[in-house]
Amino acid sequence: MKKILFILLSSILVLSACGQKEAEVGHEEHAEHIAHSENGDIQETTASADVLPTFLDSQSEDMKLVYQAAAKANDILKWMPCYCGCGDSAGHMSNFNCFVQEIKENGEVVWDDHGTRCAACLEIAVMSINMTQEGKSLVEIRNAIDEAYKEGYATPTDTPMPS
Repeated sequence: MKKILFILLSSILVLSACGQKEAEVGHEEHAEHIAHSENGDIQETTASADVLPTFLDSQSEDMKLVYQAAAKANDILKWMPCYCGCGDSAGHMSNFNCFVQEIKENGEVVWDDHGTRCAACLEIAVMSINMTQEGKSLVEIRNAIDEAYKEGYATPTDTPMPS
């Protein structure tokens, strides 16, 4: 599994580095489910984490897998900061918000397309999930993320430290 996620991350980073364009979304068809945040991110609501947003339709299968994994890893990613500057630009509180704005009580998911355009967001999510699969604690993962991104990146999101 670790090897698969490494290959997945590598593929996504290559696609991101190539300047992949923002996904086209049929606004007329899905207007009631799609919104734009103040920073321009697209947010779309689906019935559950098993139903991916339409803004991923033109993305790679690898990108879709990261989004699915991120939505199901809230208990991990809510403790991991993001170092891309999205705390300031988009009001994100953790790496989880780069993919999912909110999971509602009824199970609906409000997805965010920010992660489709950001290599740091993708790297942090995949690294966090991989380290969990290796048996690392949340504190160990958080310390590794903070160390890896302490220089050359934006101010991290205001994410609490896991206990």
